[in-house]
Amino acid sequence: QVQVVESGGGLVQAGGSLRLSCVARLTFGNYAMGWFRQAPGKEREFVAAITRSSSSTYYADSVKGRFTISRDNALSTLYLQMNSLKPEDTAVYYCAAGALLNSDNYHYRRTYAFWGQGTSVTVSS
Repeated sequence: QVQVVESGGGLVQAGGSLRLSCVARLTFGNYAMGWFRQAPGKEREFVAAITRSSSSTYYADSVKGRFTISRDNALSTLYLQMNSLKPEDTAVYYCAAGALLNSDNYHYRRTYAFWGQGTSVTVSS
């Protein structure tokens, strides 16, 4: 049974850093991975994505230069290093796995077949 489990969320002051992790119990190397987030009262939005071999990464404009996505296929783990956090980064962050990601579809929720339950990040001002 496929399981996707995020961890690492918490409360941090503006300007601080957090690293999110996601362990996915599936054939990890066969899937591209992504992070999405959903703030209270808003739609879930794309944050970052990475291809199966880490050859390509994609970022939302709002996090470019501050967040870094990476993966360790040997550990079946995805990471999101978040630096220079802002109050507007406050959201529940979701990890997702998709088999058919490409440069045209990485930001669509429908690209990803498996999702975790999310981990909450709160950035105080």
